[in-house]
Amino acid sequence: MAVTSRLRHVIESQQFSRTLLEELFARSDEIKREPHHFIGRLAGQVMAALFYEPSTRTRLSFEAAMLRLGGSTIGTDNAREFSSAAKGETLEDTIRIVSGYADVIVLRHNEEGAAKRAASVSDVPIINAGDGTGQHPTQALLDLYTIRAELGRIDGVRVAMVGDLANGRTVRSLAYLLSKFKDIKVWFVAPPQVAMRDDLKAHLDEHDVPWVETEDLDSVLPEVDVVYQTRIQKERFTDPEAYNAVKGIYRIDKKALSQMRKYAILMHPLPRVDEISPEVDADPRAAYFRQARNGLHIRMALLDRLLA
Repeated sequence: MAVTSRLRHVIESQQFSRTLLEELFARSDEIKREPHHFIGRLAGQVMAALFYEPSTRTRLSFEAAMLRLGGSTIGTDNAREFSSAAKGETLEDTIRIVSGYADVIVLRHNEEGAAKRAASVSDVPIINAGDGTGQHPTQALLDLYTIRAELGRIDGVRVAMVGDLANGRTVRSLAYLLSKFKDIKVWFVAPPQVAMRDDLKAHLDEHDVPWVETEDLDSVLPEVDVVYQTRIQKERFTDPEAYNAVKGIYRIDKKALSQMRKYAILMHPLPRVDEISPEVDADPRAAYFRQARNGLHIRMALLDRLLA
């Protein structure tokens, strides 16, 4: 159910109403424009970052966001190996303890549904920074914000989601947010082994968002405003042969870029491996580094909304 005004926890994209999204985007614009107005907003408050999976961008952007708002950060970026989890402590008990130390907990976990479990026992807000193959709602917020910033609109956009869609929590979260807007169309470009899951396609059907499933990226590139490229996630495969069968299947290079519309943008949640050639980086349509930088302002707006 969408939340229209007050936020407690940030667990999944379905929580966000269009009104709340537009409020967060307006706050992000204000932070970008007048950062000095937000200095010290969260002075005296503490953010705990609990990361059970590796992260660079997400953790650092959350920490930078909290510090720029005047707060402090504590945490671990290898909680699975170097925390009480290694001794057998449950996630719920860890959250009960850490919520006594901090005013907000940013949680990344290897298990889908972990953020919801954490929220059920936490005394402070939980922000889902990625839970297995489930969701990554704050990545989706910055992705949607990037589309708006780059194209000047969200209504009416045509989006191709490319790569590992079965395991890609970023594409799932973004698709849920896109369903809040008008006249959206989505192409799912993936081999059958990592095709988008049925629950997400059913959600789009329920919200009258047309979608197309195909393996042919070349046929889609001229049709869309946004190409959202993702890597094939090796860490989600238990069978090396299954991974090798699909790795490197889609690659954006100058030839692929030449098929895209002149104003279209190329996005990627990063890190990339070999699915976008470095020769593409200098093209103005390559938005992925700007996309990553937008994470700071979106997460500042979100923390401000939760705690100020």
